[in-house]
Amino acid sequence: MMKMTHIKKILKCLLVFASLVAFFFCSGCSTAKKKDIYERTPADLLAEGQEKLDRAEFKSATTLLQAIKDRYPYSKESIIAELKLADSLFKRKEYDSALENYNEFERLHPKDKDIPYILYQKGMCHFNQIKSMDREQTQVTLARDEFEGLVKRFPDNEYSLKAREKIRQCLVYQAEYELYVGIFYFRTKRYLPALNRFTSLIEKYPDTGQYREALEYIARCKVKLAEADK
Repeated sequence: MMKMTHIKKILKCLLVFASLVAFFFCSGCSTAKKKDIYERTPADLLAEGQEKLDRAEFKSATTLLQAIKDRYPYSKESIIAELKLADSLFKRKEYDSALENYNEFERLHPKDKDIPYILYQKGMCHFNQIKSMDREQTQVTLARDEFEGLVKRFPDNEYSLKAREKIRQCLVYQAEYELYVGIFYFRTKRYLPALNRFTSLIEKYPDTGQYREALEYIARCKVKLAEADK
């Protein structure tokens, strides 16, 4: 019995020792890896960061590109890394962080050749966060503003062509929302607010698919309001 107890104590000690060794080994690896990143040239970091982007390893790409910004902020690679870092965050669907980085790039490099692309991506950061039509239209409005700003500044750019398609989709979303709210008011017998919504829809969004339905509801609202007057 004493012998078994002694063996258990030895095994327990060995397990504790093994755990400590593993902990220090992993810590050492992490430190070495971080040290390795910050000792490499910006060109090497950029090349590997691009490779990670191409392989859709966006988290690793973010780490490498961020290292260039932190370690070599005045290098020629830094400007490229700034843009690619924003792209990697966008690919990870971290749209708020991506938007922050796109804004920073635009602020630091307002005359860069990639500004049309930056403006388009800023719009997409909002566009990709659009939920269903029964929610607040904040992201739709922000996306539309970005796309319209791009078209106004660079009307003939290739990204302006894409932006015009997105503007059309934003208009449809906004029209759907107006129709949704108008129908809600109509069903709850608030005919005057409903009439105002439907009227606003046909005035602001005449070329969307909701136009005909809005006209039908306008006629129904007027009937209900006339009945109420009698």
